[in-house]
Amino acid sequence: MKTPIAVALAVSLTASPAAALSLASCAVGSTPVAFGTYDPTSGVPVASIGTVTVSCNLIVGVSLFVAYSITLSTGSGSYTQRTMHSGGMALGYNLYSSSSYGSVWGDGTGGSSPQSDAYLLGLGSTIKNYPIYGRIPASQIVGAGTYSDSIVVSVTY
Repeated sequence: MKTPIAVALAVSLTASPAAALSLASCAVGSTPVAFGTYDPTSGVPVASIGTVTVSCNLIVGVSLFVAYSITLSTGSGSYTQRTMHSGGMALGYNLYSSSSYGSVWGDGTGGSSPQSDAYLLGLGSTIKNYPIYGRIPASQIVGAGTYSDSIVVSVTY
């Protein structure tokens, strides 16, 4: 009998604002994708959801059109398969922009796609949440451990 594995994904953040846009200010935050326990004998993929939050404030004026792109790094691995590690052991997973797991969330290279949004920013602030759908494929034979990876989230506006 295999031992279930505790798995966590830590997401770190980096915002990359364009210097040309000084009429608005945007900030980024996240909640991590925490997979919980993975049982390699179950034959069922493990899924979890995290969130990227983008908050924009109008600094000058009455309204402003704001557009940005959110990219995720490969972490350990590639966009074909990201990899979490526990010591010398590796566990494959990936991050997606929808619950259908059809589009890998990345930077537009290696078969991945960034998330983009645009809207009219009025007085006050606008907060938008973007779910990150994580999935570990079933039947990966790995040892027990705490597996993790770090992903850099970049918002360019």
